[in-house]
Amino acid sequence: MSEAQSTGGLTGRALWTVFAALMLGMFLAALDQTIVSTALPTIVGDLGGLNHLSWVVTAYLLAATISTPIYGKLGDMYGRKPVFQAAILILLAGSMLAGLSQTMDQLIGFRALQGIGAGGLMVGAQAIIADIVPPRERGRYMGLIGSVFAVASVAGPLLGGFLVDNLSWRWVFYVNMPVGAVAVAIVALRLHLHTPTTRHRIDYLGAALLAGGVGSLVLLTTWGGNQYAWGSSTIVGLGIAGIALLALFVWQESRAVEPLLPLGLFRSRVFDVANAMGFTIGMAMFGAIVFIPLYLQLVYGASPTSSGLRLLPLMAGLLVAAIASGRVISRIGRYKAFPIAGTAFLVVGMYLLSRLGVGTAPWLASVYMLVVGVGIGLVMQVLVLVVQNDARPEAIGVATSTATFFRSVGGSFGVAIFGAIFASRLATEIRHLPASAAKHLQGGVHLTPQQAKQLPPAVHDEFLNAFSHALHGVFLWGMLMAVVPFGLAWLLKEVPLRTTLDRPVELATQEAAAGATGSESIAEPVAKTAAAR
Repeated sequence: MSEAQSTGGLTGRALWTVFAALMLGMFLAALDQTIVSTALPTIVGDLGGLNHLSWVVTAYLLAATISTPIYGKLGDMYGRKPVFQAAILILLAGSMLAGLSQTMDQLIGFRALQGIGAGGLMVGAQAIIADIVPPRERGRYMGLIGSVFAVASVAGPLLGGFLVDNLSWRWVFYVNMPVGAVAVAIVALRLHLHTPTTRHRIDYLGAALLAGGVGSLVLLTTWGGNQYAWGSSTIVGLGIAGIALLALFVWQESRAVEPLLPLGLFRSRVFDVANAMGFTIGMAMFGAIVFIPLYLQLVYGASPTSSGLRLLPLMAGLLVAAIASGRVISRIGRYKAFPIAGTAFLVVGMYLLSRLGVGTAPWLASVYMLVVGVGIGLVMQVLVLVVQNDARPEAIGVATSTATFFRSVGGSFGVAIFGAIFASRLATEIRHLPASAAKHLQGGVHLTPQQAKQLPPAVHDEFLNAFSHALHGVFLWGMLMAVVPFGLAWLLKEVPLRTTLDRPVELATQEAAAGATGSESIAEPVAKTAAAR
């Protein structure tokens, strides 16, 4: 019997040592999303392949998104410790090979390998916390996990720029090795979890259908309006393929002996509402916030690295709100007020961002970003805690990965939708400019900050005004989108946070009486779990 099981959870130095390793693993996964951004021009200069440049980022995102739900199920089946260790080793192998790449095609392939590892780190760390810390105490740790993403978002571009300037772009990938090695060593030596001994049957067909469906939709949102027009046969084909494959996936899960994603999970109102909130918050948050660095670079003339530093107010708001809300939740044992408050802050923050203009003072823009950051920090990690608290112990991995998956896919859709809104509004604004200015702005929708600086002064001013007006619409749509999770937050049922790692037998019995049981349903008596252990 493990220490976690015998005491109801790890405590003291043992807990914080393991938690530090989990944070390092998540930091690696989050860092690799952003660290390559400042290195991309140098990479192209060395390896060539400018036409495939976007795939350096897309391959990582695609692989991480597809692998997320699969890792959740594997952790439930074979134990979270070996699956988490495997994910770290996969990411480290991908990092080493990416640093050794001699062609752009090799780099893209190894970035995909990195992404496969990253998907397991994001889910595995949060699921392991659920294994070693009872829900009542988990809030403070989930808040700290949320802060990892805030730190990585700022540190990534800065560290990438430093490594490129002082060493080589290859060190953008090599830097993962010592951090990952420490995480592997701590997990191997200090983390002791129960490993299931039951024989399992992997749903290979379900995994293939899910990977194909999600991959098609992520490519649709990544390529739509960029590499291909929204009405092109490629984009339409990806949409049809994605929907058809996901429909087949649902059919397969309804008949599989051991489904990858048990459909019984969706019988829980708490699970459904929390994931719907995660999806819509992902759309509003990622879809709109992605335009803030563009605003900072165009209007204030900030460099890519400087624009990352100017995002510090948003990250500080997220950091403080996530940690503070986590500690309060652990103290009072209640959580519903935080998603309500967080989504309210997000609605207000999006409205404030819609007021950004050419003449907005930098300090005022920082205040607006701070409000958005507080909103995100109050709600994002709480939703993971809510889903974990609702799930039976042997389904924690699947529940956690599903929450992460919905947020990630929502973000992909949000970036695509708001990108299309922005491009359409900017094109309309440019058409209404004087002919003398409009002739300089052919293709202005895709104008980079560097190209904008080279415009004649009068035309540059006209373009910035057009850009600001187009951006207003993006953030207003983001505000309207944020209203949806605000409404859903009121429907979120307040389930008392458990003080033990197992679900109470009374709750399982109540759900069984309500007809929610089954081979892969939400509730299952804890006695069965204890016997299996």
